[in-house]
Amino acid sequence: MSTLRVGNQVIHFQEEGRRDRQLVLLVHGWSSSAYAMSPLMKLLSQRYWCIAVDLPGYGNSPRMKKQVTIEKYADLLAEFVEKLYDGPVILVGHSMGGMISITMAERFPALVSRMILISPTVTGKLSTYINYIVSPITKLEQFSSTRFIARFIEQISSTITDRIMRPASFAERSGITNKDYKRLKSDARRPDQGVVRAECFDAMANNDLSGRFDAIQTPAIVIWGAEDNTVPLRDAGVIADEWPKADLRIMPKAGHWPQFERPEDTRRMIANFLGLQFTQGNRYAPATDDELQKVKDIATFLTNSDIGIGLTDADREILAEQLDQMCCEKGEVIAEIREVGTELYLIQDGTVEVWYDPERPGEADGDFKRMATLRPGQITGELALFDEGLRSARLLAGKAGAKVLRLNRNATMSLIDNHPNLGSKLLWNMGRAMAHRVRFVQWQFRRASNKKIDIGVTRPSLTSYKGRFTQSKEKPSNRIDI
Repeated sequence: MSTLRVGNQVIHFQEEGRRDRQLVLLVHGWSSSAYAMSPLMKLLSQRYWCIAVDLPGYGNSPRMKKQVTIEKYADLLAEFVEKLYDGPVILVGHSMGGMISITMAERFPALVSRMILISPTVTGKLSTYINYIVSPITKLEQFSSTRFIARFIEQISSTITDRIMRPASFAERSGITNKDYKRLKSDARRPDQGVVRAECFDAMANNDLSGRFDAIQTPAIVIWGAEDNTVPLRDAGVIADEWPKADLRIMPKAGHWPQFERPEDTRRMIANFLGLQFTQGNRYAPATDDELQKVKDIATFLTNSDIGIGLTDADREILAEQLDQMCCEKGEVIAEIREVGTELYLIQDGTVEVWYDPERPGEADGDFKRMATLRPGQITGELALFDEGLRSARLLAGKAGAKVLRLNRNATMSLIDNHPNLGSKLLWNMGRAMAHRVRFVQWQFRRASNKKIDIGVTRPSLTSYKGRFTQSKEKPSNRIDI
């Protein structure tokens, strides 16, 4: 475990991953420690530099000298980040750590690029169960004169408390292991943390986030256990009403600790949100520097492309992760007429030519003409992506070759399922690009009809496509992929 001094405060933290990657700051909740975030570290460190802190007063970090507030925690962590890193970070917050993360995004929007919130405290009003069972002991711990009484009560009733408290934290069918349960329980029972627990209980109650979400533009996913009896689902209702841009997910068979109770499902949701791709067995492979740079370059390129209009930086990064890059030589066939298509193509560099017979669109042989030349930023093949039908045109790399980005149907469906806002923007942009191209083609045909000229530019030599022109017995498609 490492330490960093911020002003007069020492903060202990655990880190994984490379320091030259984007920073992910993981913030635990009330009566906890950095261990609360351990199920997520291995996944996130494959792509990012991950730091899980012990908040002041918890784990190995000493208490603050002044009384704790959520704003003081947020300000301190902002200074902590500035000492370690020179760019926006991804915040991962659990429970009270979620409230701290939201407060950081509210106070320092330029510092936070994305947020992953797990059962975050929103209103500060914990469950009735917590307020009646836990709160009285917590209040006793706040004062030195009653601290011994609180500790004595807790010690003599530990077995009973376990039976009472487990339903407050975990689902009836929770998948948490006995080892993890014991560790989380020991963190919650540290005898020297009674004062900070009491202060944080009051700090959450005094930091109601209701009515403050309009100012938060940071993309976020919020994961909540359906059986959470610590931070009740009524707080999720506030998220649903006041923060519609957040991706709210309710997880069955999980209580207040989804990362321990359903770890694989929690990691999968987070990976989808960040645009990380699965490898065999739903595991996640480390990313090389070249792969990360390629994603960044593609995300930047998407800004002025047909499908990148109106997307946020986070949206473009997620979309970039799903695009496969292919480099084609001059005249190379990118997609063949009459083949089943499941991919959309976005031209990144060079040009792509569209060839078919305007008199017999969709036929595999005929008087082929170059009907369009597509340039960087334009898309083609989107109809085949949607309906998996036969392609009605041949796509060839242009005179200088082409670099093309492919988006397949499965990746598109995954984006729509896992990122509804991004998926709807993507479909809207595809539709707008198609409509614009159809209008342009109609204009071309009207112009050609008025001038009584053939709109084809060049007729290719049939010998240059020898073996690629095959007669199909299927009915020609009326669809034209341009």
